[in-house]
Amino acid sequence: MPLDPHAPMLVGAGQHSRRVGEPEMSPLELIVRAARLASERPGAGQLLERTQSVRIVDCLSWPVPDPGALVAEALGMRPAETVRTLTSGTGPLDLLADACTEIQAGRLEVALIAGAEAIVPFMRATREGRPTGWPEQPADATPTRVLGNEATPSHEAELAAGLLAPIHYYPWFENALSADAGRTPDEHRQWLAQLWHGFALVAESNPEAWTQEPPSAQEISTAGEDNRMVAFPYSKLMTANIQVDQGAALLLCSARAAEEAEISPENRIFVHASAAAHDHWFAASRQDLHRSPAIAACACATLGHAEIAVDEVAHLDLYSCFPSAVQIAAGELGIDLATDSRPPTVTGGLTFAGGPGSNYVTHSLAAMSGRLRENPDALGFLTGVGWYMTKHANAVLSARPPARPYTHAEPQAEVDALPRREVVSAAEIEGPVESFTVTYERDGTPSRAITSCLRADGSRALSSSADPETIQALLEGTQAVRLGF
Repeated sequence: MPLDPHAPMLVGAGQHSRRVGEPEMSPLELIVRAARLASERPGAGQLLERTQSVRIVDCLSWPVPDPGALVAEALGMRPAETVRTLTSGTGPLDLLADACTEIQAGRLEVALIAGAEAIVPFMRATREGRPTGWPEQPADATPTRVLGNEATPSHEAELAAGLLAPIHYYPWFENALSADAGRTPDEHRQWLAQLWHGFALVAESNPEAWTQEPPSAQEISTAGEDNRMVAFPYSKLMTANIQVDQGAALLLCSARAAEEAEISPENRIFVHASAAAHDHWFAASRQDLHRSPAIAACACATLGHAEIAVDEVAHLDLYSCFPSAVQIAAGELGIDLATDSRPPTVTGGLTFAGGPGSNYVTHSLAAMSGRLRENPDALGFLTGVGWYMTKHANAVLSARPPARPYTHAEPQAEVDALPRREVVSAAEIEGPVESFTVTYERDGTPSRAITSCLRADGSRALSSSADPETIQALLEGTQAVRLGF
């Protein structure tokens, strides 16, 4: 079968980490370094010069309005458009899907996707109340397009109960997973430590990972001065590590452009399909806290288009901001994390590999490209997550040409049609607790319990309590307790 000239493919990937003791770099410098690394393969340099679209992932530490314009200027490019995303861990896949759609339609030939965070110098400047000194832009600078959703991520009742940030939501999901698995709190923490140790071992083999020395499962599960409890059941070594300075870049083009640049077949990674959808927007309105119909629908769309089963995928990278995200995705994909021989990550995950803020999947795409170049007959599948297991995206890639033209699916109507729960605040709840988390002070003292309960009418009630006895009962696994503000 002749190769479709509009087939989208990755032909270059670069990553750079500013290690401790090395000179500090701005996000712009990290992106430029990663982009130049992405263009080092034969033929990729001329494609970088031909870039028509510069696409930048939302940057927490460098919030300029049109970062693509500054990246293009630094690289000496004259793109027809600049695109950026809003905050979301799906941002890199959103940019990829949008670019692949344009390439497949014949409207785009070459695109650069990149992102970076320089959190260490940014936080230092913030603490000291001084500017970073990094390149700035006028406030009215505007990219050609912005991808993303600005809707508020939390329900009023969630905020009232103390669900304020990812570190509150994901352990809440985690304890729902624990209950579904029938594990005690201690048993579940041991399970999480083993799962996360596996991620650390992958990071050890990834030269681009931030953490090169993997902690043992015991070190991950044992709370202490260097691994303080954050929100039960998570200690620090079970959470995403944002204290890193990293950048990644991807060079994407059409098969025709790759032929013109004489990109060798072993340097071509085809994007077969992608999908995106969101679960019911407010987490508390979802039917089950340990499930994600949107992940299931997106996986069905991409794997179905590629005409493969998940068991035929050799390399996985399941978004890993927290362990609950990995387990929920695996459950929807039909992957048994306890018995499957495939690591659920090719990078090492957000705790150990890094990739902070919205940019992790740019790194996982770069790592996946490397794995697929080494094993050209293999298939790769990776996911992204935004907000509180809210937004989901995935993609199927391979060094082998696709049997069918690339497509992007958005099975949103299928997810929207599913039942949703009414969400209420409750001053006190009597009866079994559906799920919970307990937040901690920095000294390791438990401070507040956040709980949810399913009422007889099917609604979900949220509450919180600072009562020490209530907190202790939850930590010990006694869920039939009386709770109140």
